[in-house]
Amino acid sequence: MRLLAEDVIARLGLRPLPGEGGYFTESYRSGWSLSPDVIPGDYPGERLAATAIYFLVTPDQFSALHRLRGDELWHFYLGDPVELVTIDPDGRVNTISMGHELTAGQVPQALAPAGTWLGCALANGGEWALLGTTMTPGFHPDDFELADRARLLAAYPHAAGVIHHLTRAGSGHPVPAFG
Repeated sequence: MRLLAEDVIARLGLRPLPGEGGYFTESYRSGWSLSPDVIPGDYPGERLAATAIYFLVTPDQFSALHRLRGDELWHFYLGDPVELVTIDPDGRVNTISMGHELTAGQVPQALAPAGTWLGCALANGGEWALLGTTMTPGFHPDDFELADRARLLAAYPHAAGVIHHLTRAGSGHPVPAFG
């Protein structure tokens, strides 16, 4: 019997992720912290050494385009294939098919580099997928920016299809200091 999204959500204690979409729970939070002087890049304060989450997408719950100050490593666990999309600062759009069918070009792990816009959704016809992400330094809300659809369309008009698909109308937060 195939699991339903509701079963996975209940078994893992997932909850809706405001703004970005999808369902999540933090599965790991490092007990160690890193000071800004040992972290490459421009971090304004101390960060956890690492964090990890479970993340579930459904046909109506996708990961809206966002960017992070640090790298985010994505892992595919269960369910249907997912398309992870990144938009590099130079505007290049990359689509990575995540899943278990390696012979079909799917990968079980993918990197979204720091400063790239990223989002994901189920591949056509999918019902749900369970993924995970790992960040080091760990996730901090000050290092997250949800895409503003109008601003992204102005910056990357050639990516209009992806931007419309992976943003919600009226979305976005003010650009943080790293933007």
